[in-house]
Amino acid sequence: MFSEIKDFFLNLIRSKDIRKKVIITLSILIFFRFLAHIPATGIDRTSLRNLFSSSPLLSLLDVFSGGTLANFSVLALGLAPYINASIIMQLLTYVIPKLEEMSKEGEYGQERINQYTRFITVPLAVFQAFGMYSLLKSQSVIPSLSLISILTLMLTMTVGAMISVWLGELITEYGVGDGVSFLIFAGIVSRLPITIGQSVSIIQSQDILKLAIFLILAVLIIGVIVFMNEATRQIPINYAKRGSRMSIGMSYLPLRLNQAGVIPIIFAVSLVLLPSLLGQFLTGVGNQKVALFAANLARVFKPQSLVYNLSYFILVFGFTYFYTSVVFNPEKIAENLQKNGGFIPGIRPGTQTVEYLNKVLTRVTFAGALFLGIVAILPSFFQNFIGIANLAVGGTGILIVVSVVLELTRNLQAQLVMKRYDSFLGR
Repeated sequence: MFSEIKDFFLNLIRSKDIRKKVIITLSILIFFRFLAHIPATGIDRTSLRNLFSSSPLLSLLDVFSGGTLANFSVLALGLAPYINASIIMQLLTYVIPKLEEMSKEGEYGQERINQYTRFITVPLAVFQAFGMYSLLKSQSVIPSLSLISILTLMLTMTVGAMISVWLGELITEYGVGDGVSFLIFAGIVSRLPITIGQSVSIIQSQDILKLAIFLILAVLIIGVIVFMNEATRQIPINYAKRGSRMSIGMSYLPLRLNQAGVIPIIFAVSLVLLPSLLGQFLTGVGNQKVALFAANLARVFKPQSLVYNLSYFILVFGFTYFYTSVVFNPEKIAENLQKNGGFIPGIRPGTQTVEYLNKVLTRVTFAGALFLGIVAILPSFFQNFIGIANLAVGGTGILIVVSVVLELTRNLQAQLVMKRYDSFLGR
């Protein structure tokens, strides 16, 4: 096993193109983390640290901002506006026929949809920047500012959000892996040692048995995540070969249990946090009825509540099905099989193949959606038993970290295989 890992890294170093992509990715990540520590002006650092240490909600939000919100840096909004814009565009693609046709136009159509997503990101970033200013002002983290200062702060945060999007797209185009997931991954990794260290120290001061349970659960959750991400449903495919004699060649169509990766988690968190943020934002309103409603809303949707976890589970479950339908098209797969003379044994090409693939995909996705939903909310139930307030953050973070690492490993292995084929063909 260690020799295989050694050979893998040696092959990465020897490959000039892959080595260049890795260097570009690391350089962008270093630059992103550098910007994440450049603070915006007018912030009370002590009050900000106290606010985040006492609020699991904001700590969870900070995870998905890439670790930039806790410092309230120039990248404080992180990738949240872009993620919300992506959700809106995915939904509009199903509602507006013209956008649906555009999504089927291949790389050109996808580029236009990405461009529209960037356009939507700008007003969302402006709105979220004002909301973040109002929230922190209500918590006495930011003093009352003049109109010019507020506009300057909103402009800084909006530009920071677009820089985050730009860096993510640079990684996607010139580096390795999906840029958005990679930046979130970098933010989680930078905070994960602190989170785990605080959790272990809290448990160790209380009960050694709870520490052992915590470590066992961590190992088990990581193992289950790896197993489910690598699990596939192999559908046999036969190909008719024509020559001097008719023969049948067989291969397999692998359907991963978790086709959507970590995207459902990212999308779900972006939506499930909105009620709590809205509640905290409206708490400082002068109207007593509105303030009471906001306090109840924030209490109902706090990260430890049943309503929050149930909503989180449903959103993850639904987004898994939704995103899987986006990335996997049974009609296109069936059409390509028919063009290449392939067929599923016992299933007629065409409509029956589409129906069969839909049936299998629905069952496989159910297992993947159930897995993602359970892993997302499981730490919240264990934290009451073990007594760690930030265990939910660690559980969600570990899910994303492991998934991104596995996806990155698959990506690099695929590129190494292509390099071998190119060298074999003399390219």
